[in-house]
Amino acid sequence: MLFPAPDLQVPSAVAALLEKIPLPRVAPVSQVFDRPRVENMEAEVASRLRESGCLAALKKGQSVAVTAGSRGITDLPLVIRTVVRAVRAAGAEPFVVPAMGSHGGATAEGQIALLQGLGIDEESVEAPLRSSMDTVVVGTTANGLPAHMDRHAAGADGIIAVNRIKPHTSFRGEIESGVLKMLTIGLGKQRGAEICHNLGFGHMAANVPAIAEIVLAAKNVLCGVGIVENALHETALVEILRPETMLEREKALLREAWSLAPKIFFDSLDVLIIDEIGKDISGTGFDCNVAGRYNNPCARGGPEITRVAVLDITDRSKGNGNGIGMADVATRRAFAKFSAEQTYPNALTSTALLSVKMPMVLVNDSLAIRAALKTCNVADLAAVRLVRIKNTNELRSIFASEALLGYCRGHPNLRVEGDAAPFAFNAEGNLW
Repeated sequence: MLFPAPDLQVPSAVAALLEKIPLPRVAPVSQVFDRPRVENMEAEVASRLRESGCLAALKKGQSVAVTAGSRGITDLPLVIRTVVRAVRAAGAEPFVVPAMGSHGGATAEGQIALLQGLGIDEESVEAPLRSSMDTVVVGTTANGLPAHMDRHAAGADGIIAVNRIKPHTSFRGEIESGVLKMLTIGLGKQRGAEICHNLGFGHMAANVPAIAEIVLAAKNVLCGVGIVENALHETALVEILRPETMLEREKALLREAWSLAPKIFFDSLDVLIIDEIGKDISGTGFDCNVAGRYNNPCARGGPEITRVAVLDITDRSKGNGNGIGMADVATRRAFAKFSAEQTYPNALTSTALLSVKMPMVLVNDSLAIRAALKTCNVADLAAVRLVRIKNTNELRSIFASEALLGYCRGHPNLRVEGDAAPFAFNAEGNLW
């Protein structure tokens, strides 16, 4: 950590202010989403690769780089292994490249560790992992932006980019997060990501496809494997994107992804409690589109929420607390896991400093929730509209305060599953 920890002993004045704040009772609520899904992911990827013909031109002994990002994409090790097997069956030699910009502390070792945390290693994907932060410039856009590429991928005879296509958490455009962003920012490593972000998120919608077009023209990109997930983070569809039609197909798949995106079915709330955030959940720690909180003015949408409390950072995030700055309140448990060395490179690369600012830190969950309630500007806390979620990836089961239950019973996507009950805390004041 690059700064001293604050005094997290609870002063009597803080305890006196917060301990008298009444907590609402909450009830379990199920959210019902459309659920198209691929039943056999391995067979689907393998058959689509065969049908695409994208590997037909490979020659015996040629090398092919397969990308692996830092997101918690469902079945990602299986997808990569299936691609690896298809490349090997075509006679070429596959290897896997971390394609995650500045994640993993912007180090080659950190990026390998991130992949291992996602279940991706040489045994699980049946191919070597080659990690480096070194890049080569493969061309320049019309407005002078150099297109950087991981040196291992740039030296390969072919590249296959694997990524989920989804709404971005920090900007809006016809192309947001997907295969083209993997080619631009993921394979661009820290330097490429920095160049793409340098002018701010207001330029990202233009920069991502512009740089991707240079990469597609300069290097032998065989195809992209585009994955769209449903709101439960099951694979809804897989498409093999050919280089010549990649731009237009990704636009269409992004529209499909928006229609299936996860959400909470409330237009506004007084308090949202998020049990955990992390880089394995979202690049911004939590899905900003779900919480309606953004690190810059170039993205918008989602519910209007007065106060957001974050209670923890996932272990798989390895200290990367990106996104905690968009919360109003956090806990000592989350703060103790926060690593500036892991987190700050993302903010310095993306130029989105709001993501890493520190909110008010309280000693435990009980006081953090009470602080959010005290400051949400609701005169009668018995009427507070509060929702608790595990994280923005797991939204099938939530908790809602009693004031919201009438709304839930009348909503076609919400089901009240039990009686309202008080929050349950352990001896340390943390939620069970």
